[in-house]
Amino acid sequence: MALSPNFLEELRIRTPLAGLIGRRVKLARSGKQWKGCCPFHGEKTPSFYVYDDGYHCFGCGAHGDAITFVMQSQGLPFMDAVHQLAGEAGLEVPKATPEAAEAERRRLDVIGVLEVVQAHYQRRLALPEGRQGRDYLLGRGLTEETIARFGLGWAGERGGLTADLSRQGIDIEQLTDAGLIRRDEETGRTFELFSQRVMFPIRDRRGRIISFGGRILGPGQPKYVNGPETSVFSKRRNLYGLDLARDGVRNGGTLIVVEGYMDVIATAQAGFTAAVAPLGTALTNEQLEELWRVSPCPILCFDGDSAGARAASRVMELALPTLTPEQSLKFATLPTGEDPDSLVRKGGAPGFQAVLDAAQSPSDALFDMVRGEVGDGTPEKRAAFRSRLIEASGRIADKSLAAEYRSALLDRFFASRPRPMKGQAGKWDKRGTVTGGLRAPRPQLHHDNTTTERARILTAILLRHPFLLNDVGHAYSTLPLDPALVRLRDAIEIWAESAETLDSAGLMDHLTKSGFEHDVQHVLAEAPMPLPACASAGAMPAEAESGWWHIFGFLNVEHLREEVALAEADATRNLTPDTQRRLTALSEAFNKVRSGEPDGVGFADA
Repeated sequence: MALSPNFLEELRIRTPLAGLIGRRVKLARSGKQWKGCCPFHGEKTPSFYVYDDGYHCFGCGAHGDAITFVMQSQGLPFMDAVHQLAGEAGLEVPKATPEAAEAERRRLDVIGVLEVVQAHYQRRLALPEGRQGRDYLLGRGLTEETIARFGLGWAGERGGLTADLSRQGIDIEQLTDAGLIRRDEETGRTFELFSQRVMFPIRDRRGRIISFGGRILGPGQPKYVNGPETSVFSKRRNLYGLDLARDGVRNGGTLIVVEGYMDVIATAQAGFTAAVAPLGTALTNEQLEELWRVSPCPILCFDGDSAGARAASRVMELALPTLTPEQSLKFATLPTGEDPDSLVRKGGAPGFQAVLDAAQSPSDALFDMVRGEVGDGTPEKRAAFRSRLIEASGRIADKSLAAEYRSALLDRFFASRPRPMKGQAGKWDKRGTVTGGLRAPRPQLHHDNTTTERARILTAILLRHPFLLNDVGHAYSTLPLDPALVRLRDAIEIWAESAETLDSAGLMDHLTKSGFEHDVQHVLAEAPMPLPACASAGAMPAEAESGWWHIFGFLNVEHLREEVALAEADATRNLTPDTQRRLTALSEAFNKVRSGEPDGVGFADA
């Protein structure tokens, strides 16, 4: 049975090739591709490369796509391979019906019609009637070579396209299927969608024309018009310039996402041959997936104004749940008032490259976005800021990456904490942060043993009551520990990331099997000082939690202050048993540290 190219293309798109081949071949990153030892002939030195849409062995010459790999590796016939992959991708293999055959014929007909239309628009650009469009493109700094490379053209007066193509045997119904003719619903009359516009052909990832965009010159709205949804074109799924960008990435270029047609073309002419743009809409999930098929870390360029900040925030919201260690993004901000097109015309390639070089990682961009939205000038704002950072990191589906984001964001949060002004105890500094009323223990050499003992006891409490990791995990991760305790802390955190229940028996079993039995015994020993009651297995949860924060407060009082402010803000917004419990434990610990009450290990400074 013959299957439509449209279905087969969708099947290939939904089948990540590196994941499919990685089941049988151990693959390792090699630049923007993957490589491993060929499964089709014995070799010790890897010569088998996997790209976003195909594989090739430079040893034996084996090559193909996802379907071919299943056929070659499992000895399956074509249709069996298709059915297997379709089942995994959640697709239903279309049945052979007269209606399906007719729909495919019309789809292929649309692609053929669009190729003829493209030639028509290109001819018109070269004629006197296209002089206005040609002058515009040359005035924007494009060369003849660039104009030809991107297939730019001109749509003249309405009626010209229909008349020209009718002489080539293409009727209005075919032009309607291709999205080039619209019908007035009130009068029933038809008219050409594009007239008096510079035309930009839109191609799919394989270089086939699937639609057009047109830019009006002079007054008139909308400035840009894209073709409608058709059997071959979807604005949500396609990106302008994707076919050329894929080649650019394979040749070592960096995948860049810009705003519009002219940005793609101008940057390509300047040497940035892997630029793409959405088609008149905000970036979609489908387009994001398409980007990651081409590059594991594209750079997104945004304007340096408020609209650019909002666009970047929307993309961040979209991307967070799907970030993984293998697929990420970078965020580049353009100078205010500039776009990639204007920037390369003014500053050339070096000016645009400087913007790309300054692109932020997602975690840095997220931190700045949230701070810009929430602010951090008062304890209340900082509490809300910290809460938003934790919530954002929690939206990442990959648990290990989410934990790393939480840690990185909170590390930067605490590093950004305003410092007290000297000699102004009890007053507010210019940034709105209270500076007095509590002094952290003064660091002195004779406190070394006490500090070490406090860290040991904090670890002991967590060994007995690991459920506390949900609330104290980040604070614990900030403590400077002896090497032996660092190794144990790492093992505890790794276990907590995947454990279904944070219980002491499960943690102890994991640590014993991981070779940390001696370290655990050292931590739980009753020497050089007996463990306080809060570190015993029989301690009540509230006692363990309050005791943990009490001891921690003598190691990092400013962090404890931040935790209290956050808990107060949480309880104000949503008073639940959990938020009340957390606030009570933190407040009790904070008050004990402030009053100088001993924690069972050392004493507050006088």
